[in-house]
Amino acid sequence: MSLDFDAIKSNIIPHKIEGFKYTYGTAGFRSKAEVLDSVMYKVAILATLRSKKLNGATIGVMITASHNPEEDNGVKLVDPRGEMLEQSWEGYATSLAVANDGDALVQVIEQIIAANKIDINIPASVIYAYDTRPSCAELVKCLELGLKVSGAKAVNHGLQTTPILHYLVRCINTANTSDAYGEPTAEGYYKKLSEAFKTAVKGKARLSPLHVDCANGVGAPKLRELLEYMPEDVLSVKIVNEDINTKGQLNKNCGADFVKTQQRAPPTADIHPGDRCCSFDGDADRIVYYYADKDSVFRLLDGDKIAGLAAMFIMELVKDAGIDSIKVGVVQTAYANGSSTHYLTKVLNVPVSCVPTGVKHLHHEAEKYDIGVYFEANGHGTVLFSPTALNTIKTSEAKTPAQNQALMQLRALTDLINQTVGDAISDMLLVETILTNRQWSLEEWDQAYTDLPNRLVKVVVADRHIFKTTNAERQLVEPAGLQAEIDANVAKYSNGRSFVRASGTEDAVRVYAEAATRSETDELAYKIAQIVYDRAGGVGARPLMA
Repeated sequence: MSLDFDAIKSNIIPHKIEGFKYTYGTAGFRSKAEVLDSVMYKVAILATLRSKKLNGATIGVMITASHNPEEDNGVKLVDPRGEMLEQSWEGYATSLAVANDGDALVQVIEQIIAANKIDINIPASVIYAYDTRPSCAELVKCLELGLKVSGAKAVNHGLQTTPILHYLVRCINTANTSDAYGEPTAEGYYKKLSEAFKTAVKGKARLSPLHVDCANGVGAPKLRELLEYMPEDVLSVKIVNEDINTKGQLNKNCGADFVKTQQRAPPTADIHPGDRCCSFDGDADRIVYYYADKDSVFRLLDGDKIAGLAAMFIMELVKDAGIDSIKVGVVQTAYANGSSTHYLTKVLNVPVSCVPTGVKHLHHEAEKYDIGVYFEANGHGTVLFSPTALNTIKTSEAKTPAQNQALMQLRALTDLINQTVGDAISDMLLVETILTNRQWSLEEWDQAYTDLPNRLVKVVVADRHIFKTTNAERQLVEPAGLQAEIDANVAKYSNGRSFVRASGTEDAVRVYAEAATRSETDELAYKIAQIVYDRAGGVGARPLMA
């Protein structure tokens, strides 16, 4: 169906706040929910154009704000193989969003059509889903209006985790091909993961129950649905923080972001030495593990620890399977703990690449390896298998029982891991597979290396866009002179490291610091935060050590 420009013009949803700055970034559009109705309408049109450009391939739209507070919301597009929207199209998203009248909007649409030589008569296909935020219902209506006026064939998949929507998009677009990804339903996702997990842990004793904090988000009902396919004697899970119906509870003092930034368990989690715990974020695409040691001291196992565990296990399976032609690599960001990088490069002898923060950078870099493991320290990540690696794993013939066992487990991992995007449920099953095979406690996993103490401080600023970085975001180029001040302070601390980067989702900058001791780390982090506040337009209270 062709585009109806008159309908697009006459149905436009005007901005509620004049001059509000809309930008499509790594997380898509994300802001207070009240200013996003006009954006949803435009995103629907962009998804339709993207589908037409790709000869009618199905495009996904996810309404979520992940780990953000409940009053926020957001939206992002998913490309045909379940990956994030191609970067060159992010600018189109921003241009459409800022167009505030019918004529301006149609002008941008015509520019996109001309620049990409889009045949507007090609039928468009879009699927969409949303998380548990109260604002989703109204925003979905705005999205649906945009899909209607742009003539897309649209399917509402309702309440889903972000990773399930990515999975669905890839399944639909690869159906009936040699690389079909799975059955394009949530049930298909549960079956695929549960069968792979059962194969990967076959013959091993089940571990003690895992306490899963679902951040009072969509991960809770979806994990419950998955567990219906998983016998209790294979995996035992106790779900906590699953209140998705009480307003204000989403991500409140719980979830992966709370645990990572506060370096403590959620107040609702009553953890004792020996307990095994993990936390999802609000849309279930991040996960961190943690436990209390014998002295009841909190210990965090974040994305860095998960990357190390996954790389170690996969490298051993590749070796045991006798397929040394497959090369494993790990991708990190500047937020990776210095000790984790040392462990990967010096102990595991695995190649490590460092890229700017943001899933699109990690994903793209991971594709350069046969098997690319990528995790941000915040717990967002996955493992990518190249077509060559998949083919080798699929077609290799075992010469010994040990090789056969390793190949069987590698094949199971290719189904267990959601290769489209970071996925808390899939990553949880990956970690549980490895720990079950090793029969390790969280404490034994943690002993691989000791994290350097680290601290992340948020500094609210008048304009985050003045902060420009280089060297995978590890050094500031602008404001001029600020990096030299940071370097001078870092040099005073043993194992000191610090960097500053603009947030991708709010008018703030993030200050990361690590050093040899906790007290030195905190002191360094707040010194740098105060320098940023004083020199670069800090807003509100000046950062002070607690």
